[in-house]
Amino acid sequence: MSGLSVSANQEHILIGVSDNGVGMDETTLTKIFEPFYTTKDVGKGTGMGMAIVYGFIEEHNGTIHVESKLGQGTSITVSLPIIN
Repeated sequence: MSGLSVSANQEHILIGVSDNGVGMDETTLTKIFEPFYTTKDVGKGTGMGMAIVYGFIEEHNGTIHVESKLGQGTSITVSLPIIN
């Protein structure tokens, strides 16, 4: 199953994205937010996507949580504070 969810409470907006892809191993999970880390072949990607996402979320005082299991997929949850 894959999908997108959005919810909110009085303090945070929660955005969830999930897929049923190949998932990530522990090594990949520990490195996905490192600039220039990529699982793609040389010349096929720069490895900046998740590092940029992490920086944006951190800059806005949010958090990002990633869960993944090989052969089952990945779920990412982003929490951003609501500013009144």
